[in-house]
Amino acid sequence: MPSQRKVVNLPLHGGHAPKWLFHRMVKLTRGITETLLYEYDTAEFLRRISDPYWFQALSCVIGFDWHSSGTTTTTCGAMKMAIDPQEHGIMVAGGKGRASRKTPSDIESAGDIFSLSSAKIDELVYASKISAKIDNSCIQDGYQLYHHSFLLDEKGDWAVIQQGMNDENRYARRYHWLSEEVAEYVEEPHQGICCDKIEPESLNMTASESEDSRKISVDLLCDNPEHLRKYFKDKTPLKSESQTLLDEYVTEFKMPRHHPILDMDLSDREFEVLKKAYELQPSNYEDMLSLEGMGPKKIRALALISDLVYGSSPSWKDPVKYSFTHGGKDGYPYPVDREVYDHSIGTLKEALEGAKLERKEKYNAIKRLEGLINE
Repeated sequence: MPSQRKVVNLPLHGGHAPKWLFHRMVKLTRGITETLLYEYDTAEFLRRISDPYWFQALSCVIGFDWHSSGTTTTTCGAMKMAIDPQEHGIMVAGGKGRASRKTPSDIESAGDIFSLSSAKIDELVYASKISAKIDNSCIQDGYQLYHHSFLLDEKGDWAVIQQGMNDENRYARRYHWLSEEVAEYVEEPHQGICCDKIEPESLNMTASESEDSRKISVDLLCDNPEHLRKYFKDKTPLKSESQTLLDEYVTEFKMPRHHPILDMDLSDREFEVLKKAYELQPSNYEDMLSLEGMGPKKIRALALISDLVYGSSPSWKDPVKYSFTHGGKDGYPYPVDREVYDHSIGTLKEALEGAKLERKEKYNAIKRLEGLINE
């Protein structure tokens, strides 16, 4: 049964969380994480964090704006500081901007801590890269990724929380992935999709409806891509600037020199990417997508031609479809109450310590029982 998709759209808000608030965010995040790990395990933590509704609620519980773009970057930052791989068995890799480019090295560090094989580490690095490429290239909804957090546990299970920005409408969109739900990277791979803002004419090459278009895109590429030039705008210069043309005399009857079938263009450099891909002969859409330089423009071009020539239309439906506890950093809907916030941290801490004590008492009771049996 295919998984439901979830994406979150959030307005861009400026500013930073005050130090006093972020310090508490880290402490409360640590308490919630330890409670979850005590009650369940790392796999359940990854399931919760990959659910955008749960993630949004967590952001609000630790005291952030309920609907701003900062819920992603700051909550992930708090998790990265709160969660200790050696103590909790979870690594939060990557982050915002430059930190996102350190994701592969963060994963390698986690591999050393968790004693993962080199093959498993390579698999995790690939999962990080392909998930980012899919949300940037296969889902063309107008959002450019700028945040990528990759969470993995000691068993090698993982989750992705990444966010893109749309400069025109000043919204951010968050994408969630969970490894146990990914049957194929290129078909319905997300954990789900949730938001209140639909972008018209969004190309979604990961939709099940785009399966034929994906196959034909690979076939088009594995045939010599030179024959695709005719579908795009013609950049060839006129034969001679001194040559007299008929339309200089008959201005009322002026036809365009070239009529592109597709209202887009591919540069010579972009065609070189297609030629290199042709030489490599990718066996499937995922292999094609993984090739260097195979970005949004080439993906879109192949999808358009597959529709034009073969009638295999991809999905143009936007794949996209909230809780306050302590207030928001900007005072909306009400200011954060520090006393209430500290009380929440203390309550969680006491509950966790009490649970651990109860477990210890049960363990000692079992040992006493065992002693009675063996007498």
